[in-house]
Amino acid sequence: MKNNRNFVLTFILVISGAFIAVLVYASFFQKPKVITITEKQPVQYASLPQGVTSLPDLTYAAEKTIHAVVHIKTQSERGGGWSTGNPLLEFFGYRYRQEPQIAQGFGSGVIISSDGYIVTNNHVIEDAQKIKVVLNDKREFDAKLVGTDPTTDVALLKIDARDLVFLSYRYSDNLKLGEWVLAVGNPFNLTSTVTAGIVSAKARNIGINDNNLSIESFIQTDAAVNPGNSGGALVNQLGELVGVNTAIASQTGTYAGYSFAIPATIVKKVVGDLKEYGEVQRALLGVEISNVDAKLMEDKNLDKIEGVFVGGVTENGAAREAGIKEGDIILSINGKDVNSTAELMELVGQLRPGDKAIVDVKRNSAKKQFSVILRNRHGDTKIVKGEENTGTYLGAEFEPVTDKDKENLEIGYGIKITSIGNGKLKQAGVKEGFVITDVNKRPIYTLNDFRKVISNAGRGRGILVEGVTASGQPAYFVFGVD
Repeated sequence: MKNNRNFVLTFILVISGAFIAVLVYASFFQKPKVITITEKQPVQYASLPQGVTSLPDLTYAAEKTIHAVVHIKTQSERGGGWSTGNPLLEFFGYRYRQEPQIAQGFGSGVIISSDGYIVTNNHVIEDAQKIKVVLNDKREFDAKLVGTDPTTDVALLKIDARDLVFLSYRYSDNLKLGEWVLAVGNPFNLTSTVTAGIVSAKARNIGINDNNLSIESFIQTDAAVNPGNSGGALVNQLGELVGVNTAIASQTGTYAGYSFAIPATIVKKVVGDLKEYGEVQRALLGVEISNVDAKLMEDKNLDKIEGVFVGGVTENGAAREAGIKEGDIILSINGKDVNSTAELMELVGQLRPGDKAIVDVKRNSAKKQFSVILRNRHGDTKIVKGEENTGTYLGAEFEPVTDKDKENLEIGYGIKITSIGNGKLKQAGVKEGFVITDVNKRPIYTLNDFRKVISNAGRGRGILVEGVTASGQPAYFVFGVD
């Protein structure tokens, strides 16, 4: 019994000691820190600025644009003429009439006025004899070619329609890198197609136009553009026209990441000239220019990489007349900085002969300002009027071929020389009454066709003129372009 009391007493003492030990530990050692989370903290992503939680809504721009973009279908004749395809047989006079092949093409265009003016690319309608425009509501119209400008790859069409949905221009100078844009067109004959991307670069020169007077200052985007998109709209989030899609960078012929559009600033100026004068009024500064890079800075002992280097000035040109010299560095045009040849050409391309350009240059580390009166390709400030189908060119006078001439000479098209004076054609041996049907294997339907083919050939190139004499004999002549 006594042993049992001792056991109980011992047990109580052990339990009491353990309790006291726990109490002492809790009193003298740091208690664990408890945090109560009362509100979930927002997560910030490195790729989005604070406050941005979603991508932009592009539905308004798409809906506004889709009805103002048209599908363009073209038809042209390729080949034909008097030929055997064998130069040796042709040398001995063995030639026969080859029937032309019918070629069809397609592209896109943008309605820019309610009365039916449509802008597209020159390469979409080049050499086309028939142009058809299909609206988004499926209506079809035959289109008239108002004018073209191969140097900017812009063409203007007109259809007989009223109250059309059209797009307004938005100056592409205001575009920012990273800004969202939509490309709208008809790739692969899939009408009314919309793709989205951002502005990847501006004033991009990709060297696709080999014309001496070409202007390349493209807007580069990553919006998907494919064959058939050419001539379509590039618009901002408000559905305003900021460019006309014209090219892609690809080794396969289909979209591979980047596309290029002609800025609306250039398009608007070219369209205005074509409507008013029938020909683009190209203003020339009269300088040979190159980009300033590290190599040029070292070669020319420049103190900074900036502006555009003047490698030469044209004799009797606008720049020389104003006082600009070889070796100068052009810093700005009319207050807008230029740091590439593309930027400079885009700014000058918005002006006309006779306009004044304020040009800031750096010469021997000193800044100077010049007032330059821009000139046309003839070296004066006059407006250049477009040629009609009847007129004078290369010393010869032309008129359209009549239906009776076509029947008698067994031809389907051409332009007739009514008189000939001193010039390239007379020097080559062409006689009065000769009908030109093809130049450099391209069919000639109008005097404008003739002028355009020769202009696109460039200096130093050979020109092959084919046709028939007044007596119906096939003949051809060759001359060079100075």
